[in-house]
Amino acid sequence: MSIEELIAIFHHRWSAPVLAELLRQKGSRFAALSGTLGVGRESLRRTLDSLLALGLVARNPGYGHPLRPEYVLTRRGEDAARRCAAMLAAADDDVLLRKWSLPVLAALATPARFSELRSSLPEVTPRALALALKDLRTAGLIERRVEDAYPPTAIYAATPRARKLTRIFA
Repeated sequence: MSIEELIAIFHHRWSAPVLAELLRQKGSRFAALSGTLGVGRESLRRTLDSLLALGLVARNPGYGHPLRPEYVLTRRGEDAARRCAAMLAAADDDVLLRKWSLPVLAALATPARFSELRSSLPEVTPRALALALKDLRTAGLIERRVEDAYPPTAIYAATPRARKLTRIFA
């Protein structure tokens, strides 16, 4: 997946859990998703609207029977859902569900400076990038190395554990 696709999918915190749950249940109703995931109605509505707009989820045209799911995955959505389920199974870090975490990890395919990361991530603000880097570093997913030069330069690199996670979305 491209960085732009990751940004679009992970714009909402609940996108990965919703996709993984739709894959597990082979579709689901709104109330069942809300109850299973423990997500509020408004957050779930915004997440589903976003996934519908991205073409990853579709409303089931045969919905109406109590046992038929209201939302199902599209073919493109099945691929994204498999990747999200694998990522959720591989890591229990809540930090990965934040908006910029996976796009930042994807951008760190090679070690980079802050300014290089910022230019490779469209629409990221300096504050959002700094917070994402701090959270990922605290979670042990990236390393920060300061080079002894003038001026000193900080280089960010993904850890082996993070590289394993990003291969899921490659």
